[in-house]
Amino acid sequence: MQNNQKSYAIEEALQKLMHYCAYRDRSQKEVETKLDEMRMIPEAKEKIIIRLMQENFLNEERFARSFVRGKFRIKKWGRIKITQELKKKEISSPIIKLGLTEIKESDYRKALYEIAEKKEAIIKESNTFKKKKKLADHLLRKGYEPSLVFDCVNEIIH
Repeated sequence: MQNNQKSYAIEEALQKLMHYCAYRDRSQKEVETKLDEMRMIPEAKEKIIIRLMQENFLNEERFARSFVRGKFRIKKWGRIKITQELKKKEISSPIIKLGLTEIKESDYRKALYEIAEKKEAIIKESNTFKKKKKLADHLLRKGYEPSLVFDCVNEIIH
């Protein structure tokens, strides 16, 4: 079986990964996956990851903070969904907590109410109970905490 996959020298792979990390913040898991795709041996992977960290191309806290800002500002995700996605990327709990500090409580509640009001306006349901359930389910899927969701839903739909 012939292998057509290009092999990389450590310096060449390091340059590629510096580019990859400079384009946008990456998690260590994303970098490891990329190195696996490049078929780098464990020793080379380790050397490259250490260099990327030393030269600040790879920084889990910075990654977590920018991930949180992006998912909250652009997709309006709640803390629960953001936390789940960061865990999938193997980010540690303390780093996730630091990342979540990027969300101001007032902005968080404002976003929740904006999403709720927008969704409530398009839910075609005359039964108040069913309408509340549909709205609550939508907000829970976005990753907002149940206690905040139920307060919000009860305030919006009487």
